[in-house]
Amino acid sequence: MAANRRMKRMASSQPGFIKLKSVSGGDSLATTRRKRLNKNKKKNWNKNIDINDVDEFLEDIRHQERTTGGLLSEKTDETLFFLDVGPPKKAERKVAPVEVKMRRGKPVRPLRIDLILQHDSLVAAPKDVLSYQLPNAKKLRRIAQKAEHLAAKGIVPRRQKKLLTLRFPEKTESKAVTDANNNPERDFYDIWAPEIKSTADPWYLQQTRKSRVKRPEKMNAKPSALPAVEVIAPGGSYNPDFFSHQALLQEAHDVEVKKQKAEDKLVRQLAVNKDHLATEETIFREQVEGLVEQEDDRDDEEAGADDDGVIVGAISQALKKTEKERRKERAEILKEQSRQADKEKILRQQQLFQLRSIKTSIKQDESDTKVKQIQRKANQEAEKSQPRRLGKLKFQAQDLEVQLSDELAGSLRQLKPEGSVLKDRFKSMQKRNLIEPRERAKFKRRLKVKYQEKRAFREIT
Repeated sequence: MAANRRMKRMASSQPGFIKLKSVSGGDSLATTRRKRLNKNKKKNWNKNIDINDVDEFLEDIRHQERTTGGLLSEKTDETLFFLDVGPPKKAERKVAPVEVKMRRGKPVRPLRIDLILQHDSLVAAPKDVLSYQLPNAKKLRRIAQKAEHLAAKGIVPRRQKKLLTLRFPEKTESKAVTDANNNPERDFYDIWAPEIKSTADPWYLQQTRKSRVKRPEKMNAKPSALPAVEVIAPGGSYNPDFFSHQALLQEAHDVEVKKQKAEDKLVRQLAVNKDHLATEETIFREQVEGLVEQEDDRDDEEAGADDDGVIVGAISQALKKTEKERRKERAEILKEQSRQADKEKILRQQQLFQLRSIKTSIKQDESDTKVKQIQRKANQEAEKSQPRRLGKLKFQAQDLEVQLSDELAGSLRQLKPEGSVLKDRFKSMQKRNLIEPRERAKFKRRLKVKYQEKRAFREIT
């Protein structure tokens, strides 16, 4: 009991202790134990320390700087106080003229938004240090100091010596001074007049850079002959003609049939042939292959063993030709050469009688060449309106925007918008060879997603 009373007296003597009266009136008193704080850790400093007085002091200083431009304790008495000697006399009263905007004979008050936006703080704006900094300021200062030091000694720098030794050409002819644009007496210039060709030497104009660089002809040519905006077929109107609408439907149908044929061809190529499937007989034959010896193999081995015992005779050497045989061979060669020469002579003589047929064949070849040239030019003209292969991807034409017969609207108010203007422009630029065909980049996650179950969710489940 004595220890409890001593503990209560110590607790009541602590600052901030609130005594509570007992409800039951007995010896039991509701005592509060002071929270023990660990102040040797930095994270507990701001939690358990009251800094309101410091914040109030700093806020008071900031308020003085905003309203008076500084601390009141540093101000002089003349700036804080003035001597009130009563109202001035009428003769001595001088009122400065104040410019007040008048509207219909009444002064116009400034708007509240203008008053809010006015600068009411006396604190000066911070100085922009970066605007006063110069690149390599220390190096430039050192160079200037060194130049002053050399100039005081009478030493001329080497760079200045080189400039003094250089001989500049004397200006004999003064350049013509062009008149200013705002001079009304300047010569009249017609911008639509044909350009006057210069009579000076082209080599001189090229070296003096007074002539323009010739622009390559390829830069003037357009990459495609297609227009920037293609007009849709008449069947794509909101109220089309019957035949034009059916023609557009037939065109869309042909496109879909072509796609379906390509898909069917791919399915046929990837299909498995039933003849190539393994059966029970083929499986058994593969398993037994090499295990059963056949009699034919044994007979072949015995025949091979018998052949090994036969001795092969020596190879007979070629006999050397005699001089008579060599003379006869040379005579045959000369006779054959003379025979070929006579044959070629006869053929050339026969060609004289074939001049008409040769001319006919030459004309036929020339006509075939002209037809090929015309066809080649036509193909080149057709390629100008076709998309070229600019990248690794091939151009895929946009789907036709067509409505079925039961989807046609009678007026523009009931018309449903289709397609996208942005996608249409993007495809048009690809078709006109301005940009290469592209596809949306595929997102590849470099790191695997890690799923972590939080403690709150784990407690619920």
